[in-house]
Amino acid sequence: MNVQAAYELAKERYAEIGIDTDKAMAEVAEIPVSIHCWQGDDVIGFENPDGKLSGGIQTTGNYPGRARSIDELRADFNKMASMTPGKKRISLHAIYLDSPVKVPRNEIEPKHFESWVQWAKEYGYGIDFNPTCFGHPLAEAGFTLSSPDEGIRNFWIEHCIACRKIGEYFGKELNDRCIQNVWIPDGIKDIPVDRYAVRARLKDSLDKIFAYPIDKKYDVESVESKLFGIGLESCTVGSSEFYLAYALKNDLLLTLDAGHFHPTEVISDKISAVMQFLPEMLLHVSRPVRWDSDHVIIFDDELRTIAQEIVRYGFEKRIHIGLDYFDASINRVAAWTIGTRNMQKALLYAKLEPTAQLQKLEFEGDYTSRLALLEAYKTFPFADVWDMYCEKQGVPVGTDMLKEVKKYEAEVTSKR
Repeated sequence: MNVQAAYELAKERYAEIGIDTDKAMAEVAEIPVSIHCWQGDDVIGFENPDGKLSGGIQTTGNYPGRARSIDELRADFNKMASMTPGKKRISLHAIYLDSPVKVPRNEIEPKHFESWVQWAKEYGYGIDFNPTCFGHPLAEAGFTLSSPDEGIRNFWIEHCIACRKIGEYFGKELNDRCIQNVWIPDGIKDIPVDRYAVRARLKDSLDKIFAYPIDKKYDVESVESKLFGIGLESCTVGSSEFYLAYALKNDLLLTLDAGHFHPTEVISDKISAVMQFLPEMLLHVSRPVRWDSDHVIIFDDELRTIAQEIVRYGFEKRIHIGLDYFDASINRVAAWTIGTRNMQKALLYAKLEPTAQLQKLEFEGDYTSRLALLEAYKTFPFADVWDMYCEKQGVPVGTDMLKEVKKYEAEVTSKR
């Protein structure tokens, strides 16, 4: 494959519409993508080897080669990273602690994540963090921070405060901001009578969590809503309206997850609305199929539109891109790699759009030209620019990625 020759022709074509492809590639290379650790082990973590999911979450499939230890998970992540262009971060859940003995979740400390920091420093990754308010006996009733049981509420309040301290530790050690996302599975299966009381308890718990002083130079929190969960279909306590209002009032980030809304809704449409009022926000990019199924993200219309909404308005430093999917029915390293490469691919695609020209046509009311040009640009030689970007970044070009995955599977994951 003569990548350079194909790229030179593509470069000329894009130059005709005022796009500098070299500049676009350089800019995309600086946009960090936070890659979720839980794709590698089916969201089991290392708190309890026999742990199970709950709270409307489940992983389907049993493809061989799941990471069973921290070393295996890190090795798989590194392999994925070696096949993926751009700046990378890792998003950890609290259950991925490194401890030889079991630690109650409300007693976890920075020392239980010291090895993650050393590993991140070695490979140049940033670290983001998430409290784990599911897969635990005290979450089985469907309530954590909104539980009617004060003891259960206090346990999860303590857990979230402990996680804030750990996020601050990550930020200080790496001289970088840790973006911490708070999501809880709380909800009710059948129609409730008192939605107000349960949401009042959630608000009170959050107030106590965020009252604990944390240096926001190093740890920044975001809150995440959800429409429903399995077994919690009639009322999700942390709804979109609740968390949008709470984030605005308390100077927090808001997380928009691609799978946490009605099937007819898309988060790409919500970004420009939320960013009118919040200085920053967090995305959890996944691919819902009808409901929140968290399939591996593909290079589809919604992914491209999400990237365009970030790039068109210069939100690259205000919107934090995180991935959130887990598929155990296919090779997990491949799932990681395909999804992460597609996120990068969508960002590059967005950078190659002559946005100013299209916005001018729209402002002038020339919707005919806007539509015609948008359609014409879809068949520009984007693939050749993407291949050059991968080559410049030193990662596999085209289907060579699959060869790398198969080789790694034969030599490493198939022997687990």
